[in-house]
Amino acid sequence: MKKHTILGAGGSIGNSLTHELLKNKQEVRLVSRSGYSSEGTTSVKADLTSFEDTYKSIKGSDIVYLCVGLPYDYKIWKDQWPKIMKNTIDACIKANTKLIFFDNVYMYGKVEGKMTEETPYNPCSKKGEIRAQIDRMLEEQIDKKNIRAIIARSADLYGPYATKTSIPYVLVMNRLLNKKRPLWMVNAKVKHSFTNTLDCARGLYLLGSSDNNFNQVWHLPTVNEPINMEDFINILNKELNLNFKPYVLNKFIIKMTGIIDSTTKELYEMLYQFDSDYEFDSSKFNKHFNYTPISYKEGIKETIEFLNKVNKKDL
Repeated sequence: MKKHTILGAGGSIGNSLTHELLKNKQEVRLVSRSGYSSEGTTSVKADLTSFEDTYKSIKGSDIVYLCVGLPYDYKIWKDQWPKIMKNTIDACIKANTKLIFFDNVYMYGKVEGKMTEETPYNPCSKKGEIRAQIDRMLEEQIDKKNIRAIIARSADLYGPYATKTSIPYVLVMNRLLNKKRPLWMVNAKVKHSFTNTLDCARGLYLLGSSDNNFNQVWHLPTVNEPINMEDFINILNKELNLNFKPYVLNKFIIKMTGIIDSTTKELYEMLYQFDSDYEFDSSKFNKHFNYTPISYKEGIKETIEFLNKVNKKDL
C-alpha cells in the first residue's frame, strides 16, 4: 500500500481518482482549501499558494497528484497557477515525493490533425500561455533530474463526477436530463474528443504504479476515434428515450452573452476548440498498458446511471 495525496480534492478528477485508489486499497489523503473530506480518506485543509501549507500537506506521501481546478478566470490563473506549481514542485523535491500533474491541452493551441505527446506548444489563448508556462516549470526540473514527475493530459471531460466544470454536462447532459433542448458551441458536426473521468482515474493510477512511467508526458486513455456532438447527443437521446436536436450557439451570441456572464466571457477565447476538428490521441498509453478506453456509448450510459443515483440521494 502506498500513500497517495490529491492536491485539489473535491473536483471531478479528484473524486474519480479517490474512488479508484480506494478500490485498489490504497491510502488516500485529500488536500483542499475547503478541507473537503470523503469516507475512507484523511483530509487536510491547505492553501497551495503557501509553500508551508503545501509542504505540510504532502509530507510523507509516496505519490502526489496535482489536480487543482482554479476558477475559470485568467487573472486568477495568472496569479495563482505559477505559485501553485512552484510550491508543489519545491515541496515534492523537499519531501522526496513523486508528482503526477493532471493537465489539459490548452498549451497546444489550435492543432491540425491529432494531438499527441509530441505536439509542440503553440498556445493561441491567454489561458493556454499560462498552461505552457507551468508545464515548462515542471519540465525544467524534470530535465535537471531534481524531481520524478509525470505530466498526464486529457481531452475535455465527461463522465461520473464531472458536473459543474464539464461543458458536455452543463450544455448537454444536464439539460437533457431535465428534458430541455441541449446547447453546443459554434459547430456540432466537427469531430471532438472527450475523455471519460473513470479512464482518467484508472490512467493516473496505472501511471503511478511503476517508476518507468515517470519523467514523461502521457495522454490519458481516450477513444482514439473522436465523435461529433450530434452523434453524442443521439446516444444520449436513445438512453433517455428523447429526440432533441442541439441548438448551436454561434460566436456572436457567445460574445454577447459574455458581456453579462463572466464564465462565458472567459470561454470566448477557447472557441477555436469547437470550430474545427479536435482530435486527441492516446495511442502511447493504450499500447503501453494494453488498455481499451470506455466507448462513448458505454461511457454515456454509465454517466446517466451515476447522475440518476446522485439525484436520488439529493432528494
